[in-house]
Amino acid sequence: MKKILLFLALVSSTNYLKAQNKNIDSLSQSIKLKSEAIGHGGNNEIKINLFYSILALPEITYERIIEDNMGVGLSVAIGATNENVFGSKINYVITPHYRIYFGNKKANGFFIEGNAGIISHKEFDYTSLAYTSYPAGYDITLPERNYTDFGLGAAAGAKFLTRNGFLGEAYLGVGRVFGSKNQSLEAYPRFGLTIGKRF
Repeated sequence: MKKILLFLALVSSTNYLKAQNKNIDSLSQSIKLKSEAIGHGGNNEIKINLFYSILALPEITYERIIEDNMGVGLSVAIGATNENVFGSKINYVITPHYRIYFGNKKANGFFIEGNAGIISHKEFDYTSLAYTSYPAGYDITLPERNYTDFGLGAAAGAKFLTRNGFLGEAYLGVGRVFGSKNQSLEAYPRFGLTIGKRF
């Protein structure tokens, strides 16, 4: 009789443990699915470039995920200082870009980027000195002219996502300016350390 009771107790505890394991598995699967949906389910991202902000050229970026491994975006940086940044006084930089991602998750991991740059900057106008003579000791204030240049470039970097949709990325690249009228701006950098949110 004792053997039968012991056998029944063993069978019922085994069934109880199997049910508990099944519940734990379904709970962990549910948590995993929810975390993936929150962190990686959105197709829109807003980001701030911390590195450019330190250089007094705050940049904000919007990116739209068009496939699991592709995205298009637009970065806008505004010059917040009258000092030279990247060798020029920058008014604004608009950078549309296209990215291809190589990570296992949606728009995550290592990426390469092709971009275009529209750069508005100020330069001193030295042409006003060409036909003008000033007396010795005269303080000359040169006027500044605005220039807008266009360029194409490439970058590479990596994006990292948290389970709740926050992200960070680091990238580095350069672009070539074409048709610069004053030849002072021949290239533009494309680098950043950004934080943002996917939604």
